[in-house]
Amino acid sequence: MSVKYELIICWSESDQAFIVEVPELPGCMADGQTYVEAVTNAEVVIQEWIETAQDLGRDIPNSLKAMNDLAQPTN
Repeated sequence: MSVKYELIICWSESDQAFIVEVPELPGCMADGQTYVEAVTNAEVVIQEWIETAQDLGRDIPNSLKAMNDLAQPTN
Protein backbone atom coordinates (compact mmCIF):
# COMPACT_ATOMS: atom_id res chain seq x y z
CA MET A 1 0.00 0.00 0.00
CA SER A 2 1.31 3.41 -0.94
CA VAL A 3 0.67 6.09 1.65
CA LYS A 4 0.63 9.68 0.42
CA TYR A 5 1.49 12.59 2.69
CA GLU A 6 1.25 16.29 1.94
CA LEU A 7 4.59 17.83 0.97
CA ILE A 8 5.35 21.51 1.39
CA ILE A 9 8.17 22.37 -0.99
CA CYS A 10 9.95 25.70 -1.17
CA TRP A 11 13.19 27.07 -2.52
CA SER A 12 15.70 28.23 0.08
CA GLU A 13 17.84 31.02 -1.28
CA SER A 14 20.24 30.78 1.66
CA ASP A 15 20.70 27.01 1.26
CA GLN A 16 20.46 27.06 -2.53
CA ALA A 17 18.26 23.98 -2.31
CA PHE A 18 14.65 22.88 -2.33
CA ILE A 19 13.36 22.19 1.19
CA VAL A 20 10.55 19.69 1.77
CA GLU A 21 8.46 19.51 4.94
CA VAL A 22 5.94 16.76 5.71
CA PRO A 23 3.42 18.44 8.06
CA GLU A 24 1.71 15.23 9.23
CA LEU A 25 5.04 13.74 10.36
CA PRO A 26 6.67 16.00 12.98
CA GLY A 27 10.31 16.72 12.22
CA CYS A 28 10.17 14.97 8.84
CA MET A 29 12.08 17.12 6.35
CA ALA A 30 14.34 16.67 3.35
CA ASP A 31 16.16 18.77 0.81
CA GLY A 32 17.71 18.51 -2.63
CA GLN A 33 19.51 20.54 -5.26
CA THR A 34 16.62 19.96 -7.68
CA TYR A 35 12.86 19.67 -7.17
CA VAL A 36 12.90 15.99 -8.17
CA GLU A 37 15.86 15.22 -5.89
CA ALA A 38 14.12 16.91 -2.95
CA VAL A 39 10.89 14.93 -3.49
CA THR A 40 12.84 11.68 -3.92
CA ASN A 41 14.75 12.37 -0.70
CA ALA A 42 11.46 13.15 1.05
CA GLU A 43 10.04 9.77 -0.01
CA VAL A 44 13.05 8.04 1.59
CA VAL A 45 12.80 10.11 4.77
CA ILE A 46 9.05 9.43 5.06
CA GLN A 47 9.68 5.68 4.89
CA GLU A 48 12.47 5.98 7.50
CA TRP A 49 10.20 8.10 9.74
CA ILE A 50 7.45 5.46 9.57
CA GLU A 51 9.89 2.58 10.23
CA THR A 52 11.37 4.39 13.22
CA ALA A 53 7.92 5.16 14.63
CA GLN A 54 6.96 1.49 14.27
CA ASP A 55 10.19 0.37 15.99
CA LEU A 56 9.47 2.74 18.89
CA GLY A 57 5.80 1.74 19.12
CA ARG A 58 4.60 5.23 18.25
CA ASP A 59 1.43 6.13 16.38
CA ILE A 60 1.77 6.82 12.67
CA PRO A 61 -0.47 9.67 11.50
CA ASN A 62 -2.88 8.96 8.67
CA SER A 63 -2.09 10.68 5.44
CA LEU A 64 -4.39 13.45 4.23
CA LYS A 65 -5.28 11.28 1.23
CA ALA A 66 -6.35 8.42 3.49
CA MET A 67 -8.40 10.77 5.66
CA ASN A 68 -10.02 12.33 2.57
CA ASP A 69 -10.84 8.86 1.19
CA LEU A 70 -12.51 7.93 4.48
CA ALA A 71 -14.57 11.12 4.42
CA GLN A 72 -16.01 10.41 0.96
CA PRO A 73 -19.59 9.11 1.02
CA THR A 74 -20.20 5.68 -0.43
CA ASN A 75 -23.24 4.75 -2.49
